Amino acid sequence: MKKLFSERHGLARPRTAETLDTGTIEALIMLIRSRVDEEWFGLSFPSNCPDGRGNAGTDLDKLQAMMKGYHLISPLDRFDPDQPPSDSQVFDLLEFSYECVAAPEAGDFHSYFAHSHYSYNQDAGREKFAHDVNRIFERNGLAFELQHGEVVRLAPAVLHEALARATFRTGDQALDGLLELAREKFLNRSPQVRQESLEKLWDAWERLKTLEPGKDKKQTTKILLDKAASEENFRARLEKEASELTEIGNKFMIRHTETDKVPIGNTAQVDYLFHRMFALIRLLLKQSGRGG
Repeated sequence: MKKLFSERHGLARPRTAETLDTGTIEALIMLIRSRVDEEWFGLSFPSNCPDGRGNAGTDLDKLQAMMKGYHLISPLDRFDPDQPPSDSQVFDLLEFSYECVAAPEAGDFHSYFAHSHYSYNQDAGREKFAHDVNRIFERNGLAFELQHGEVVRLAPAVLHEALARATFRTGDQALDGLLELAREKFLNRSPQVRQESLEKLWDAWERLKTLEPGKDKKQTTKILLDKAASEENFRARLEKEASELTEIGNKFMIRHTETDKVPIGNTAQVDYLFHRMFALIRLLLKQSGRGG
């Protein structure tokens, strides 16, 4: 579907919401129900023609049994707006459906059993399904997207491009792994997992500070900051930022969980801290010739 009027004229909702409202949940479930009715699940759960002449669409009993076995909500049940499923239940259903859908093409009509025989294109079906899901997310201002079969969180706009384009080839395998894990966790749909991204990013910061040659971390950090800035005012500001971020990692419940550590209050604070640390690490990687 093309962009609608509000989108063409800059009136669309910003994609900042991180919880599904009832209307969005119903729309997503109805999308899946429509795909069931249109035989999009017939490749994964085929109803075989009794005459053996081909695939006659979707076997709903097979589909329902598999959904029950996966502890999924059923899109065929009546939707109750007073007791909507949780976000995680909806996301699980979306990911399951993506794996199973395939675009059907009706062939010959079998008049005796009053059904058509179908062939399927799974790649086209998955692409169309993901597009339709993502349009619902977009229209409702949701900071989520179905990408390659997984619901992921969209990073805030200021971070999205940098995270998408960053390739971590720093020359240190452990640092690369920490940075990649921090990115994966930050883009996770779960707020709890996103908070874990801070731990990995601060671990990466501590690792980065030791990569330059020197007798101790204080000296190696100085060498790293010297490479990043030669102008004294910016160099002083950079050192202050590095010191403050190190202090944040020690004071807040990021790398440590002692009772005297300050917990992170919400996902907006996670975004802020991740952005601040990621920006510093990226600058230092670039200026020290380690990519980023």
